[in-house]
Amino acid sequence: MTDRPARTEIGAVLRRALHPPLGERRFWVVQAMVVLIAGVHLFVDLHSSIETKAFPVGIPVALLIIPVGYAALRYGLSGSAATGLWATLLWLPDLLLPHDQGHVGGDLADLVLVDVVAFLFGQRIESERLAHARSKHATAERLAAEARYRQLFDANSAPILVLDGQGVVRDANPAARALLGEDSIGRASEELLGVHVDAEEQAGRVLSLPDGRDYRMDLAALPARRDDTDIQVILEDVSRERAEGRRATHYAALVVQAEEDQRRHLARELHDEPLQLFLHLARRLESLGGTSGVPAGVQHDLAEARHQALDAASRLRVLARDLRPPALEQLGLVAALSSLLADVEDEVGLDSRIEVTGDTVRLPPDVELGSFRIAQEAVRNTLRHAQARRLHLHLCFGPGDLQITVDDDGCGFDAANVDDLAPGHLGLLGMAERAHLLGGQLDVRSAPGKGTVIEATIPHRTPTGDGPARPS
Repeated sequence: MTDRPARTEIGAVLRRALHPPLGERRFWVVQAMVVLIAGVHLFVDLHSSIETKAFPVGIPVALLIIPVGYAALRYGLSGSAATGLWATLLWLPDLLLPHDQGHVGGDLADLVLVDVVAFLFGQRIESERLAHARSKHATAERLAAEARYRQLFDANSAPILVLDGQGVVRDANPAARALLGEDSIGRASEELLGVHVDAEEQAGRVLSLPDGRDYRMDLAALPARRDDTDIQVILEDVSRERAEGRRATHYAALVVQAEEDQRRHLARELHDEPLQLFLHLARRLESLGGTSGVPAGVQHDLAEARHQALDAASRLRVLARDLRPPALEQLGLVAALSSLLADVEDEVGLDSRIEVTGDTVRLPPDVELGSFRIAQEAVRNTLRHAQARRLHLHLCFGPGDLQITVDDDGCGFDAANVDDLAPGHLGLLGMAERAHLLGGQLDVRSAPGKGTVIEATIPHRTPTGDGPARPS
């Protein structure tokens, strides 16, 4: 990129050298001076008797430096080159004089020296002019950029601060001064914003300012005129965004709570009525089968119907337990998940195991319930989609949070495109939403043919106002 402008400038210099300033009156005065010097020199050579008196040898040729230098200073290479060429042409008659009247060797050497000086001096002046023009152009562009930046800075509706390396406000746009006070310039960021801003790592932090609104800090480094770097702070009003986020979170918490209430209601209904009816039916069928006089074929059918009733009762019991595992409330999260994996191994023969590290403690009911649902959904996803042979569930009780890791050796999927899988994998979204409601986060790692790892980190305490209400 730098070679092309250099070649362009050289071409422009050569074109100017071939176009002398013929329209300049002073240029012709310089050429007349060259004619005068050449004429005097020729006159001296034709009258050699004068040579040793007023005009020593070589002085007239050396005098050409004066017009050539002036032409270079005023017109650059175009003027010095044209003047040097003009001087050479005017000296041709003198170079053709006989040896007893002219000084061909000395004059020729002096002319070459004059032409070299004309080119070098003119080229140097031209380079200086180009450098000055580039500097002037760069300065004009910088001033224009600063003017555009200042216009945008002042017209921006978002409050903008410029801080020096010590976090002191160097500049503030009108929106920032209206928000933080007209005397904000010269004050420390910690005093104005409640936080000391000194690094770009603080970008994205949300602040609550005295006007009662929430602002997110966007930071950018600005080159300063000193050795340090200024920081531009743009305060973006995110009050509506955060209010909508809180409403969405609250709505999601209500949905989750309604879902749990419905699960609890269905579990109770299944346990109190259909399950008891099936058990009563099984006892009645058993009683009828033992009645005397009943044909053997009818006894066989009654026994088979009794087994079917007991199987339906068992299925209803499993369904009620999945809807609301009694072990979770009575014995805690570890016992509930151990029972879950034991049932999975009995039903589908999947090699599953649970590992617990850290100090096992009882957590708040909402945390235990949400953690159980996340692990339960991860296990269900493995059974439905993974085609796995092994399942490992790891619970790590840390000092302030619980880490749940479910990994399998199944077929896996492209975790980078998990959003594309959402229509058929709502369980992932549900797990992520539950983790968020509990103040935690969910991480999904998977690749085709390499299994899946689902890791949830849940704090021991639900953030106030964000999580679902505790189950009754």
